[in-house]
Amino acid sequence: MKPTVGRVVYYKSYGTPGGEYQSEDRAAIVTAVKDADAGVVDLCVLNPTGMFFNQNVQQGNEGGQWDWMPYQKEQHRKMVEEEAVK
Repeated sequence: MKPTVGRVVYYKSYGTPGGEYQSEDRAAIVTAVKDADAGVVDLCVLNPTGMFFNQNVQQGNEGGQWDWMPYQKEQHRKMVEEEAVK
């Protein structure tokens, strides 16, 4: 899958160093695609108390990174399987 402007994805928050707050998935909207092949995007991240903008965010599963939502991954998997059957 390649990111596109306007897509909703997950942004993994950092959490706190002392562990008071755990890293959590937050909704984010892709505002710019810097390198689709490398998965580098700009995001508007939505938090329960507000929002912030983050630039040059890498795709991944660590704090400060973005990733596809589970249903997006599942839809993509199904699409790839269907294409393989054709």
